[in-house]
Amino acid sequence: MLISQQKQKDLEKKGYRFAGKNVHAGNKICHWTRKSIVDEGTCYKEQFYGIKSHRCLQMSPSIPYCQHKCLFCWRDTEITKVSWDTDDYDDPKTIIEDCIENQKKLLCGFFGNEKANPQKLKECVKPNNAALSLAGEPLLYPEINQLIDEFHKQDFTTFLVTNGESPEDLKKLEENEPTQLYVSLDAPNNEIYQKVCKPQIENGWEKLNETIQLLSTYDTRKVLRITSVKDLNMTNPEEYAKIIDKADVDYVEIKAYMYVGDSRERLKWENMPKTVDIQNFATEVAKNCGMEIIDEVEKSRVLLLGDKKPKKYNN
Repeated sequence: MLISQQKQKDLEKKGYRFAGKNVHAGNKICHWTRKSIVDEGTCYKEQFYGIKSHRCLQMSPSIPYCQHKCLFCWRDTEITKVSWDTDDYDDPKTIIEDCIENQKKLLCGFFGNEKANPQKLKECVKPNNAALSLAGEPLLYPEINQLIDEFHKQDFTTFLVTNGESPEDLKKLEENEPTQLYVSLDAPNNEIYQKVCKPQIENGWEKLNETIQLLSTYDTRKVLRITSVKDLNMTNPEEYAKIIDKADVDYVEIKAYMYVGDSRERLKWENMPKTVDIQNFATEVAKNCGMEIIDEVEKSRVLLLGDKKPKKYNN
């Protein structure tokens, strides 16, 4: 069994719902999806890119698989396996169908909520953006190429987040590129990378840099994302800038680590940057790489670096 029954129950208590029969894929309602339905705010991705929070499907095809055990990860890294170690996995259509059904069931309580926006209620059970970022490394799912293709056939936009440790799998996406490709860049050098990301494979830093070099071959929107942890990786802005300079990306997101979930067992409250901390760090990185701070969502402690504001997806 990929995930023990006890761990499955633990994850379900945290709001996860599994898709398929092999217990490797699933989804969870995002905090901002709930907030958006009652008009109490939206995810920063809505402001930056136009993705509607109430129609976003936060999911993963590979919950128990990741090459990292990052200190800042709010997921349970105890279940993490480094590579796919079984031939048993669910097909893309089943995963998508089950995730959509899960979404409907998880949101059903809002239909009795007087605060819910009537129009958003109609739309929230018909998600049209897949955020492949819930847990694990999505590129490790053996049919990731087909999964993205199937999402697109069903008129979804796709935001895929990768840790950069699978450059060989990234190449599989050349025929079915996600709408937006994120690469996590959570360290400016190998020493800090080892300390913060806790790689479970050899040559992790080299693989990440290989992925960054590959980005020039993709014709989709590309973003480097830095999860910034105070007193750990908010340093050496000039080294971050050198990596950004050699990466063919459209934007850089610099987001503060938030003291939530299982990360509280590894880090302290003091590791969560204040608004001024993240603003100062983003300013230094931007100055060193020649980009501008073009947008900010202060409540989420995230800033967007680039040359011009993104064209928003029509969702």
